[in-house]
Amino acid sequence: METLNRKALKGELDITKLSFHAYAYVLNKYILLRAGSALGFNCGPLLISKSEKINKDTSDWKVAIPGKLTTANFLLSLAFPHIKNKIEYLFSDIEGAVLKGEVDAGLIIHENRFTYQDRGLHKIVDLGEYWDSLIQAPIPLGGIVIQRHFSDELHHKVNRLIKKSVEYAFDNPESSMPYVKQHAQSMSETVMKQHIKLYVNDFSVNLGDKGSKAVKLMFDKAKELNLFDVEEVNLIIENKL
Repeated sequence: METLNRKALKGELDITKLSFHAYAYVLNKYILLRAGSALGFNCGPLLISKSEKINKDTSDWKVAIPGKLTTANFLLSLAFPHIKNKIEYLFSDIEGAVLKGEVDAGLIIHENRFTYQDRGLHKIVDLGEYWDSLIQAPIPLGGIVIQRHFSDELHHKVNRLIKKSVEYAFDNPESSMPYVKQHAQSMSETVMKQHIKLYVNDFSVNLGDKGSKAVKLMFDKAKELNLFDVEEVNLIIENKL
């Protein structure tokens, strides 16, 4: 996901999935499509550790994150503003980094929500639950965007095709499983289906007013707390981070 975020920041892609955190920095380049988004309740990232007991002084924590521009990192900054020592890992490597003691805690997303306990890891906080208690709105995780310079006709056509694809997948849930199994990090079919059920829902068909409002609430909260770091994003674009 972070690879796509950085490509979007540079304007390299015509159409792409990206984190809503990253979308805040490319509003001038991209339009958010109504179809294909991932939003939901209590489906946010989890902060985990190797031990049930962890130093409560968060300023000392070393935390593995799946990318600076991910919505997961935004939520972590919202809940734990004093955590500054963050190390970027590929999302699927974060559990291992925690187990090896390379970091004090790890911010996990995707199917790792369903596997961390099997590896003896412990939840510190569910940032989805934290967001829900704070905002009472679905978490905007990621969406599909298209370059603004394309015509309105093309915007609508791409959105229509993505919507039809998601609707087909809902009507024919087994049709995509061979492809999912080929690319999934976890080979457990149960985990794959849990993952899809959690992140693909009515918002994926149409963002709707409720989804659009949730995205705006996220941006408003980020601006209120000064969590969007434009200078840092410019460094990322220049490959200095």
